[in-house]
Amino acid sequence: MSDVDGAGYLSRLADEVEAVQLQRGAELIGHARLLLRDRKADARELRYLSNRLIEALQDALRIAESRGGRLPVSGESESDEPTQANEGDG
Repeated sequence: MSDVDGAGYLSRLADEVEAVQLQRGAELIGHARLLLRDRKADARELRYLSNRLIEALQDALRIAESRGGRLPVSGESESDEPTQANEGDG
């Protein structure tokens, strides 16, 4: 089940999962800002927040690495690949 062009089912599913993960991360940042302003927040709440922030950061890094892996490497392009007309010239 190849998804080379990024328009297939797996790519769409990955995009949807990534969107949910990033939205959760954004919501968590808002919650963190509120909790950190609360001088009555206890260690348990801050520890819980820290763990959720770590999870959100791991998701964001996973997304960045995944998307970065899909980018062409510098110096490479589709035009560098041999065409069928050039393959017989060698």
